[in-house]
Amino acid sequence: MNQGETWCDDHLKEFLKDVHGWYHDNTNNFQDDFDRAIKNVQDCPPDLTGEQKERVWKDWQNATIHTLTDFLSEWCRWGWTQGVHDGLQYIEKFSWINYNNKAGTDFMVAGQGAVMLAEFTRLQGEQMDDERSVNLVRQWIEELGPKTMAAFKKGDWSTYNKFFIRELKPGVRPIADPLDPSVVVAPTDCVINMIVDELTDGALIPVKTVAMNVSQLLHGSTYATRFTRDKDGNQGGGTAVSCILLPDTYHRYHAPVGGEVVEAHDDLPGVYYGMQNFPELVNNGNVGYGYDYNAFTDFRRGYVIFKTPYVNHLGEPDGEGYVALVAVGLNSIGSVKFLDKFRNVTDDRPVAVDKGEEIGCFQYGGSMNILLFEKGRFPALQLLMGQRIGLLEGPERSEKYFGRSYRAHASRTSAL
Repeated sequence: MNQGETWCDDHLKEFLKDVHGWYHDNTNNFQDDFDRAIKNVQDCPPDLTGEQKERVWKDWQNATIHTLTDFLSEWCRWGWTQGVHDGLQYIEKFSWINYNNKAGTDFMVAGQGAVMLAEFTRLQGEQMDDERSVNLVRQWIEELGPKTMAAFKKGDWSTYNKFFIRELKPGVRPIADPLDPSVVVAPTDCVINMIVDELTDGALIPVKTVAMNVSQLLHGSTYATRFTRDKDGNQGGGTAVSCILLPDTYHRYHAPVGGEVVEAHDDLPGVYYGMQNFPELVNNGNVGYGYDYNAFTDFRRGYVIFKTPYVNHLGEPDGEGYVALVAVGLNSIGSVKFLDKFRNVTDDRPVAVDKGEEIGCFQYGGSMNILLFEKGRFPALQLLMGQRIGLLEGPERSEKYFGRSYRAHASRTSAL
């Protein structure tokens, strides 16, 4: 018996027993919700064929509770040997339960189904905190290769989660124009998409294929209207930009602007799964947008509100305004962790922040930051000559994260 099997026998057995018990007793309508979800599972899309279908498809039609628990058990055991470029396969296979299936989404985001997935995510986090996960660290180091690993300083990588939040070496990500407050920098290593402009109070922002409004993202913060209304209070506001972190990249995030943090809350409770179009997120040719969005409840996340100085085109002071960063965790993300300095900040006790200063990190999984800007202050992504705009990727990674979808989509979504 290998160490992964030993860990799963020690930790997973009781969880799977609970799942069967919840189903048998119909705890909190668990049996009804699961059976309804399975009854409405969609057929395999006809365009999904060949090697791609074999890699990401699982047929959940006529599945039983034993099908579910066998899958979760396999997923957990596979977690000890997952490859860098295979880390999304089980999430993709699981997501077909609720692909274009509202009953499937309801099962994942509410009731005992949500409890089950929260508990399973907690177990995955414990798995990646266990010292036996060090073998997975060795595999990732080998697969990422010396060129990628040269950017990171050696640390305590005795568990996978400690490796996952590895730190960059000083100076490998120089901050652009650190003394120019008009220059906004990327909060992390990410794929950036402009997702919504002219935000209003009712505008739904597509977040990993699911829509939310600004007030929900900011947990009802009074600062939400800064991004949905103009300076006179009229509807029609700012811009939202998605910054998607891929599973094999740097998972700490930093301040996109300098100034003061006037409000921050970390690790707000929320769901982990429930994206009806997840297969189209990771393989649609433009990671992060260009597909349909369906609203449900809020995500596990944290947010930071920055008060930052503005300057005009002459470099003269032009008042002050606000930028928000929302750290969103979903699908296997067990934590959205801020540094102590930025936990639960209030506007009566603001804290100073430098552009590029570390804010926090995600543990285990891929996720995203959303940046929110006030009206008229961030009209477009603008790059200078000689700055990095992307990578010439190897085919294996390109096909996994950027390959064309089995469905065609527009390159831009509306604000809904």
